[in-house]
Amino acid sequence: MANKNSKKIINELAKEFKFDVCKVVDSSLPSVIADRLKEFIVSGYHGEMKWMEETFERRKSPLNLWSETKSAIVLGLNYGPESDPLEKNNNKSLGNISVYAQGKDYHDVIKGKLKLFASKLISKLDKEHETKVKVFVDTAPLMEKPLAQKSGMGWQGKHTNLVSRDFGSWLFIGVILVNKIFDYDIPEIDHCGTCEKCINICPTDAFDGPNKLDARKCISYLTIESKNIIPLEYRKAIGNKVFGCDDCLAVCPWNKYAKTSSEIKFNDSQYDYNFSLLELLKLNDQDFRSKFKGSPIKRIGRDRFIRNCCIAAGNSNNIKLLPDLINLLLNDQSELVRGAAVWALNQLAEDNVVLETKREHLKIEKNDLVLREWKC
Repeated sequence: MANKNSKKIINELAKEFKFDVCKVVDSSLPSVIADRLKEFIVSGYHGEMKWMEETFERRKSPLNLWSETKSAIVLGLNYGPESDPLEKNNNKSLGNISVYAQGKDYHDVIKGKLKLFASKLISKLDKEHETKVKVFVDTAPLMEKPLAQKSGMGWQGKHTNLVSRDFGSWLFIGVILVNKIFDYDIPEIDHCGTCEKCINICPTDAFDGPNKLDARKCISYLTIESKNIIPLEYRKAIGNKVFGCDDCLAVCPWNKYAKTSSEIKFNDSQYDYNFSLLELLKLNDQDFRSKFKGSPIKRIGRDRFIRNCCIAAGNSNNIKLLPDLINLLLNDQSELVRGAAVWALNQLAEDNVVLETKREHLKIEKNDLVLREWKC
């Protein structure tokens, strides 16, 4: 049976730990959620993210992840930016970094809050029956967005991300699974209507329709999850984005109700994230680790990040970047970086003859598969 005081305790803890939204729901999910996930995987839309198919059975239901769970406490933390992220798309000499990565790693921030929240919750609930909890951010095989919609926090928009009537597109989600029953909140309905701005704005046409995202075409996937060469057909569309993409989130009309984040760990460092490509292209591994310590950017490693910066440089029309690109081509140990530098140099050169006439000087071997793939 639900303890009527429990919901009050949960809401008070949410305020204490400065979560912006708190909802409580039973932890089961309808079978249609698993069906959609299966379709996503069978279609190959998950690309290199093999962990999605490997964890499918656990991921499709919280009960498969933890058989004792009865309820889910769904907590939202606002990370709304101070200005429209779309404005940065026009600054071609800037390394454009997704809003969610412009500060401390949200996984660490939220998980720390969740652990403290859970610890206090256990101490405050009645002790007639043992209270057990498990905390989750989005690194675990848990379908947190469907849980958030079922809880009433928001709804999954046509871009597949959560949309809130109070915070627009800018909510991080944390979940605490509990082995107790509470009073539950009611689900949120879909408020997208006929709007398809999020689908239409996508630079790489990654949506095959509403709620159908082919991650292999998504700029966030290409710049963060993919460990390989970025396919030729998407390089120009990436523009100046070097880590993630906010276009489908930022264009949502519900952002008119969004609020700037009050969480200092997300908001305090935003002005420091206007990095020029001239600065970023010079980063060695040690500098990269130092600059992005505590940031989610660090997890992709220096080579993939510089790969992305080279693509942005190739789209910049900024010839001041040529010396750094040539240096990367000649001296960098990573084939991924050298290959990206080849493509960028070709984009910035007045015509492709520049590289062809200097091929011997630049020591580009014609049988170097990586470089040839990048150049084509």
